[in-house]
Amino acid sequence: MEQPMMVYKSNALVEAAYRLSVQEQRIILSCISQVRRDETVTDEVLYSVGAADLAKLSGTAVEAAYSELKAAALRLKRREVRLLEEPNGKGKKPSVLITGWVQTIIYREGEGRVELRFTKDMLPYLTELTRQFTKYALADVARMDSAYGIRLYELLMQWDSAGHREIELEQLREWLQLEGRYPAIKDFKLRVLDPAVAQINEHSPLQVS
Repeated sequence: MEQPMMVYKSNALVEAAYRLSVQEQRIILSCISQVRRDETVTDEVLYSVGAADLAKLSGTAVEAAYSELKAAALRLKRREVRLLEEPNGKGKKPSVLITGWVQTIIYREGEGRVELRFTKDMLPYLTELTRQFTKYALADVARMDSAYGIRLYELLMQWDSAGHREIELEQLREWLQLEGRYPAIKDFKLRVLDPAVAQINEHSPLQVS
């Protein structure tokens, strides 16, 4: 029986402040699921994602996946992450770290495939994790078409054993980089929370209220 592809993330990265589109998250998470658990990983390692693989994983049309892959990969190169905590439960950083996800993107035109290298600063949040990390199957989020759904799922899986989680609204806005957007709670529910919960309930093993 084929083993499910697993995503491992430091809790510090789960609670980092960043925004990625659904397609950008699919690329990143597909690459994270390829990170070896049994060896030291350097920032020289290239991870590969094909449009056909993404289409199969997400249940979308191959044609759409091809057209979106290149644009999403180019955007991904410019995306930033704001990290406040050290990996492996080592506490708060002395200074806020703002870094990128990837240092290199290679788009293989004829193959409909992207190759990328994670940044050196990002690797400690993805590899050799021994404490305070979250893991889940890539398939749990692969069919979600809400970027907020994927993020909320990770935040809930971080506390999966507890069965519930409390998050201050302003904290959630910060993590999702939505400061200043949807200031009215009814709009935040309509645009962010309700679609995210619906996606989690439809596509993942969790049932959320």
